[in-house]
Amino acid sequence: MAKIVCKGLTKHYDGGPPVLHPLDMEIDDGEFVVLLGPSGCGKSTMLRMIAGLEGISGGDLAIGETVVNDLPARERNVAMVFQNYALYPHMTVYDNVAFGLRRLKVPAAEIDRRVREVAAMLNLDALLDRKPRAMSGGQQQRAAIARAMIKTPEVFLFDEPLSNLDAKLRAQLRGDIKRLHQRLKTTTVYVTHDQLEAMTLADRVILMRGGRIEQAGTPSDLYHFPQTLFAAGFIGTPAMNLVAGVVERIGDTCFVDVQGERWPLAGARFAGLQRGQAVKLGIRPNYLKLASAEQEPGMLGLSGNVELIELLGAEALVTFNFAGERMAALIPASDLPQRDSVVTFEFKVADLHVFDASTEQNVSLPVAQRTVQKFGSAPHQDANVQGAALH
Repeated sequence: MAKIVCKGLTKHYDGGPPVLHPLDMEIDDGEFVVLLGPSGCGKSTMLRMIAGLEGISGGDLAIGETVVNDLPARERNVAMVFQNYALYPHMTVYDNVAFGLRRLKVPAAEIDRRVREVAAMLNLDALLDRKPRAMSGGQQQRAAIARAMIKTPEVFLFDEPLSNLDAKLRAQLRGDIKRLHQRLKTTTVYVTHDQLEAMTLADRVILMRGGRIEQAGTPSDLYHFPQTLFAAGFIGTPAMNLVAGVVERIGDTCFVDVQGERWPLAGARFAGLQRGQAVKLGIRPNYLKLASAEQEPGMLGLSGNVELIELLGAEALVTFNFAGERMAALIPASDLPQRDSVVTFEFKVADLHVFDASTEQNVSLPVAQRTVQKFGSAPHQDANVQGAALH
């Protein structure tokens, strides 16, 4: 196992614009880190640079104690699992898994022992004589993972390995990968655009945007304390509700005006808001609940016309119009309102996020969460992201 350290790492092609801007990143020995972000954000490029499949344009990349910038992929002791399985179609599962060890001229008895040991870990025992065409997508991906595992690498790299699978298989294989990491404790870097995968698998998530690191921290950090508007909108299902407002102050009391509705914002988190400041207000759908007859202290309310009701089983997603914006509330299915009715929802002031409209920074984070994080530089921050605040 090995620690991964990137210092000022950059990537561009043929003198063109950078695909990865200079970033610093550390992944600890045995840690499971997910690179998360939309298509084109640089996450797969970062993974391929660690693997040795992409050249490094600038900066240093170290695996363990060795700077590997110029080291060929075969000498890095990393194993990569691809989205498309990349199994040899004419070989059985046994031969696919054993292929790398045979190339290294490992004795046949040792190969057999290790193949069967790895197959047992991934429930492939009964499939060793099958060829890929006779297997489901999930079985093929488990075979690809087994082939990566068998060389006992220092680092596992996963490049969107579940994207080609249906929802049930994705959930099953997520569990397999998580249990595998808990057992082996191998340093793992996993790339995905699916925030559910990131939240369920990762020790830490690195959220990327436009070739930079937007925010990094535990899944809980990113969900409860999004540092930017982008992070708030990308993390969480259903997505966070966002509505525009303007800050007002009357004496020492702070309010925010939302299309004529005035919400009082009490507490130290909002002390830095300035009169006339344009803001975006964010509240997650699961923090909204149907208003009671008497509003509790510390609660805010918003009313709107119900446009859509989506039943999700025990819960329902209610879409309604508020201040010209479509908002969503995730409520118990037993409390369903009528479509086209006007309903009032309420939420705690403590659950509200306030983002500066111009900088897109969260200006309502608790003081303990305002320190900058460990990795790289975020695209909408004035300072590079340094230090180890969220680790």
